[in-house]
Amino acid sequence: MGQPVTFLRSVSPKPGVVRFELNRSLTGMGHERYSAGDEIIGDRPCDELARRLLATGRLSSLHIFGSVVTAKLAGDDDSGLGDVISSLYTYYVPGVEIPSDEELIAMLES
Repeated sequence: MGQPVTFLRSVSPKPGVVRFELNRSLTGMGHERYSAGDEIIGDRPCDELARRLLATGRLSSLHIFGSVVTAKLAGDDDSGLGDVISSLYTYYVPGVEIPSDEELIAMLES
């Protein structure tokens, strides 16, 4: 369940930089910058995406502005980054049990 995020991938004129243009805005009008090794404490969609992308170990830094994600690669390999982006809003994947109505109601009441 959830809606996959679609994107267009393009290569920047700068070597080692890739850009992803998403079908939805993650930051509104704000600029967000993240670096490998930084602790990301926010819980917004841009923070979660940054956590997931940096956890791949393929990026040294990341900049998100609106619906554009600009990633500086740590090496030459950017495989798998698209999968991380497209699954940002996919909540129930194979092997994950979907909560019952009673469990959802209990979560709201607590």
